[in-house]
Amino acid sequence: MGGKRIRSRNAQNSISVSNLSTRSSISESQDNTNLVRSKTTEDLLAYTKDQLKAECRKRGQKTSGTKIELLQRLGLKMSGNAKVKEPTANGNSVFEIASNKKTNSTSKHKKQGEKLERESLVLWRRPLKTLEYFFKEVFVLLYTYGNKLLQFKKTVLVIAILLISLTVVSKTAGPHQYVVQEIYKTSMWCFYWIGLGILSSVGLGTGLHTFLLYLGPHIAQVTLAAYECGSLNFPEPPYPDDIVCPNEADPSQIVSIWSIMSKVRLEAMCWGAGTALGELPPYFMARAARLSGYDPDDDDELREFEELQRKEINRENLTLMEKGKLFVEHIVQKVGFLGILACASIPNPLFDLAGITCGHFLVPFWTFFGATLIGKAIIKMHIQKLFVIIAFNETLISTAVEWLAVVPVIGIKLQEPFKAFLESQKLKLHRQRGSPEIREKGSLLSSVFEKFVVAMILYFVVSIINSLAQSYHKRLHKKKIARSD
Repeated sequence: MGGKRIRSRNAQNSISVSNLSTRSSISESQDNTNLVRSKTTEDLLAYTKDQLKAECRKRGQKTSGTKIELLQRLGLKMSGNAKVKEPTANGNSVFEIASNKKTNSTSKHKKQGEKLERESLVLWRRPLKTLEYFFKEVFVLLYTYGNKLLQFKKTVLVIAILLISLTVVSKTAGPHQYVVQEIYKTSMWCFYWIGLGILSSVGLGTGLHTFLLYLGPHIAQVTLAAYECGSLNFPEPPYPDDIVCPNEADPSQIVSIWSIMSKVRLEAMCWGAGTALGELPPYFMARAARLSGYDPDDDDELREFEELQRKEINRENLTLMEKGKLFVEHIVQKVGFLGILACASIPNPLFDLAGITCGHFLVPFWTFFGATLIGKAIIKMHIQKLFVIIAFNETLISTAVEWLAVVPVIGIKLQEPFKAFLESQKLKLHRQRGSPEIREKGSLLSSVFEKFVVAMILYFVVSIINSLAQSYHKRLHKKKIARSD
């Protein structure tokens, strides 16, 4: 019995010793963990803002915001708002944890006030200040891009020599002039439609859609002329500036939807390529924002993208348009090339954020641009051309004009300007080549459309002035912040 008791006591002692060793090892590991954590916290506090951005980028976090926001994003818990003291000798900032809600709210109000002041910089509110800032921003942009060009002196020199050589060749008389003039005319025609496509895609916030103002009416005019003339061999010149029926129709040529599509294919594809090029600035801006921590408040589209993501994370109520944009964003993000191609190919207003989405998720450039170019310049343009050509079929147009008379009270009055417009267009087509253009007398429809186009162009110019003036105001505010820091 005594031996058993001694053994049991020894066993208990051994168990207690093992428990003590286990506890000591656990406490040691906890101490080591706490040491690592404290060291990590100290390291994070010692980091500069650029180092914190790099760390956020590694962890897949947003890189915008203040130094305090970056620290909180990296998991540093603070009992209040962090307060930055003067930098130490090694250049690192020391953080003091303090309750500083008043400072935070003051900063927020200041930012809101600056935003309201910027939004008031429009021609109809502050015309003189807006024009002053507009010209200053233009000067800054010219100076900035001029300096950037000087960094590529060899490239600029080669392009300048090439342009001078082409000018000399085009001005020198000889049998080559026919080919030179054809190339020049086709190039100018392509650049014209590419430029309109870029304007349509960029728009600078106006929503100016040059398809409705220029390309759509051009395709409609060619369609109406083809059915009226029974031919697509319009004399050049004046085509494409003006359309006149040929003196003799070619019996071998049959006017069909496909032949009309072939006639307007070059300008349509150039316009589509221009819209694809117009999607590049948002792509590069969002890509730079993701890589360098660009503040989303600096751009309206980036701010809209951040707001959409915030609403989705917080499960807030979304409008139908916002749901559609998020749907497109998910397709682009998950499907890749085919998703971008599908979204770019279907005429829809939801592709606005596709460039920002691809830039934000670091989609490769050629994946984004290749899919967008194929979708917009080839697939989408053929869909839009087909729609316009079918809509402006001679039989369909005549039927639609006749149906206007059915509208009660105002039907006949609506029908008259449309009939007058169609008759005047037919007379224009059948005039002799080289004869002066027939002026329409009191055509209400053409007059309204002309005024609408002029109004849209003026609105576009005004929006450019306002946008550049606000950009200069933003530039001034950034300089003030940099000086205060």
